Amino acid sequence: MQNLGSTANMSDVQEATNQLLHVNLHENQRDTHVTESVPRSESEHLRVTIGATVPTGFEQAAADEVREKLKSSCKISKDRGKIYFDISVESLAQVHLLRSVDNLFVVVQELKDYQFKETKEKVLKDFEELAGKLPWSDPLKVWKINTSFKKKKTKRKKLNQNLSKEKIDNGRDKREERDVKKELSNNSLDSHILDYYEKPAIKEEISTLVGDVLASCKNETEESLKEDTDPEVLKFRVTCNRAGEKHCFSSNEAARDFGGAVQDHFKWKADMTNFDVEVLLNIHDNEVIVGIALTEESLHRRNITHFGPTTLRSTLAYGMLRLCSPQPSDIIVDPMCGTGAIPIEGATEWSNCFHIAGDNNPLAVNRAANNISSLLTRSQIKEGKLSWGLPIDAIQWDICNLPLRTGSVDIIVTDMPFGKRMGSKKRNWNLYPACLWEMGRICKPGTGRAALLTQDKKCFTKALSGMEHVWRKVHTVWVNIGGLHAAVYLLNRTPLAFVHPSGQDKEELLSAKND
Repeated sequence: MQNLGSTANMSDVQEATNQLLHVNLHENQRDTHVTESVPRSESEHLRVTIGATVPTGFEQAAADEVREKLKSSCKISKDRGKIYFDISVESLAQVHLLRSVDNLFVVVQELKDYQFKETKEKVLKDFEELAGKLPWSDPLKVWKINTSFKKKKTKRKKLNQNLSKEKIDNGRDKREERDVKKELSNNSLDSHILDYYEKPAIKEEISTLVGDVLASCKNETEESLKEDTDPEVLKFRVTCNRAGEKHCFSSNEAARDFGGAVQDHFKWKADMTNFDVEVLLNIHDNEVIVGIALTEESLHRRNITHFGPTTLRSTLAYGMLRLCSPQPSDIIVDPMCGTGAIPIEGATEWSNCFHIAGDNNPLAVNRAANNISSLLTRSQIKEGKLSWGLPIDAIQWDICNLPLRTGSVDIIVTDMPFGKRMGSKKRNWNLYPACLWEMGRICKPGTGRAALLTQDKKCFTKALSGMEHVWRKVHTVWVNIGGLHAAVYLLNRTPLAFVHPSGQDKEELLSAKND
């Protein structure tokens, strides 16, 4: 089976990192108005603090991933849904491979106990003065490297689009394989990372002000021999996220005044949509953190190309899978897969397991199959050769009567119907007990586990109370799904062997099918 995503071996990751450093520290040595060229030795030892937004409730899972993959200490913010960790610049490529983070930004400065003045005018005046006192230099160096990285990604995407138009005949591209490999090698910077570099989304309610910055951004297109002697005008905006009830100012006002001061400091220029630099002003009670965004779209959109009405974020799917601690050779099932976000994330990160995606809706199964196919195609193009496939399969089935042997599944991870966009609260009262019973049948006694997401907590708790001999609740993770207060229930399968129901009991359990 092919190993994708962050399971790439260390040599692959190191290769991507070395290429990233090579491109940015050797090809981009010209002076700019943002920051001066950085010697390789200085940049390699440059350390900065990275901030990341993560699904609320899964901050600890994200922090554990950072410690495992980056060998870096990680701090969970008191502002829910954020973590912070220190890295050296050569680790930037690995940061973009993290599976649990939505958005990334480099911290300019953290003010842990910021003293707000008693009046709005004085507070806003302090924000104006703050802009000129911040240590912008190192964060802007990281932003410059990251920006060059994104430009290479754009080139890679164009190449992939061209390659995908070419039909594969008898397992081989019509072009000679050596030509494909040659073209891919010329764009190999992102060969192990760029397919997963997608950027921020799902933003909280925020207020945005756009400012302008005069800075350099020379055209770095390798194919062009033209050299830009005049710097481009970089545009920027300030985005303010504020939480707390004791502030005498609004997010709009903070963004406006701070953004105006940043504009004066750098001589920048405003553009609300086509900005180059996004400056973040995060305020939580008495904590103020200024940062520069490293992502533009959420990393959670990395796997899905065919969306359904309730597509689950890949970062949340990763967190749910991680709760179950998958082991090599485990069989992992999502019996209500929808677009396949959970099993696709599983096959990407835990390729030494086998993942089964199923749903009773043929449209959902078709979307899942298309998403699997798209991921496989991207992998083939990226490698420049055919792949043996992914450890995943999709099937249409009835959740109350799964075509799987009793006690044959190690892990069940699924997003159950909330009764909002899909299904109904009334139907859940019959569906949930039947689902838990059937999941208990296929799950291995004693070692099986399940992570089940639902917003219909009352119905789920009632259903679970009647299944205590089959399932034992271990932990509950409270999450926010599109503004809905939901929960992920981590369950362990009891050692009790499954006893098939008969007669009226079975008829009642399966009544959900006809409801």
